Amino acid sequence: MLLHPQFDPVAFSLGPLSVRWYGLMYLVAFVQFILLGRYRIKSRPSILSVEQLDDLLFYGMLGVIVGGRLGQVFFYDPGYYLANPLEIFAVWKGGMSFHGGFLGVLVAMGLWANKQKLNWWDVMDFVAPLVPLGLAAGRLGNFINGELWGRVADASLPWAMIFPQSGDMLPRHPSQLYHIGLEGFALFLILWLFSGRPWQRGAVSGVFLIGYGTFRFITEFFREPDAGIFGQSYTISMGQWLSLPMVLAGIVLLVLAQRRKTL
Repeated sequence: MLLHPQFDPVAFSLGPLSVRWYGLMYLVAFVQFILLGRYRIKSRPSILSVEQLDDLLFYGMLGVIVGGRLGQVFFYDPGYYLANPLEIFAVWKGGMSFHGGFLGVLVAMGLWANKQKLNWWDVMDFVAPLVPLGLAAGRLGNFINGELWGRVADASLPWAMIFPQSGDMLPRHPSQLYHIGLEGFALFLILWLFSGRPWQRGAVSGVFLIGYGTFRFITEFFREPDAGIFGQSYTISMGQWLSLPMVLAGIVLLVLAQRRKTL
């Protein structure tokens, strides 16, 4: 059984300014997006130029931050933020919802595609393989902070971990690492290989939705569930409820892409 290392959430300080690991992980996510995006543009036929990629990232950052925070507010902690409305703006403390960030990115990409006179689905198919490693970076930030710990685990599990932040000192699943492995590295590998071949419009986005939704649904079984707007009386967690529509939408996209291929 392991003890969480209890990292200092502040990576370093510059006078009165404290730079937190959680914020640095977002920077890592954005940098890897640019690097992978440029590699794709130079090595494969692409609808984007390198200059457009930089502009795309700016829109994506706004979508992730605004959507992720609003998702946390409305999906998971509406009562808390209703009582403490100024805390909505305290993004440096953590608390970002993937599903909210995902919706924010969809809107941001729509605005950007319209500005560039590009097809929205072509843009999303380009973006999808660049996302998973960024998600892995975010989950690493969660692990460093000792937050979003897993459910209570059997003490005999070799990697069971005690998270003092949980307040009970019970062995738990390090579910943040499960998220990194599945939604991060495994999903990246699947999408990178899949997108290496030409596919009908929407197919890559469909695989992303199915892959993320499925992996998130699995990892939620090992994660301490958030109460969310439904409370904790339901048999599946809020994260699982929000992932189910993603899987269904991904299946629909793949079916439609296949029909376009054969018609």
